[in-house]
Amino acid sequence: MEEHLRELRLETQRLYTGRAISLDVDRIRLPSGRETTREIVRHPGSVVIVPVLEDGRVLLIRQFRYAVGEVLWELPAGTLDRAAESPEACAHRELEEETGYRAERLIRLGEFFTAPGFTDERMHVFRAEGLRPTAQHLDSDELIEVFPLSWDGIEEKVRAGEIRDGKTLAALYLHALARRG
Repeated sequence: MEEHLRELRLETQRLYTGRAISLDVDRIRLPSGRETTREIVRHPGSVVIVPVLEDGRVLLIRQFRYAVGEVLWELPAGTLDRAAESPEACAHRELEEETGYRAERLIRLGEFFTAPGFTDERMHVFRAEGLRPTAQHLDSDELIEVFPLSWDGIEEKVRAGEIRDGKTLAALYLHALARRG
């Protein structure tokens, strides 16, 4: 049914392998028979968490993102460890590391591809409930501030263009859909 859209990989050349990603150049054959290349960032997958406090406020974080040179409003998130970590285990780990809260329950809200034009990264979205304070366990290169915001406060920040991180916007949308039932 979709064969007229599929591209066939002929060979892969690995250009770079880093801590979290790899870069491949794939030679492919298009459905027309013509050959071309695709540059692909290979990623083990990631999670984003919507942590909801008992009073309904959501924990957002602020951190400097070097790639864009700005401090951004985000939801807690992180990359799956290469040692076959499950998305659920990663969500529990990242939530506690970045916010200093542990969740009693994770509810899967969905998943999406972050930028399928050049990466295979799959983002798993969870809502975290039954939050209990513990302590932040940031990586040595992380500086993160945690802010509980009401849903109205979040909507104001989205409308004002203050929340511009794609994964955060997508996860907040999935959370809003789940809230509506």
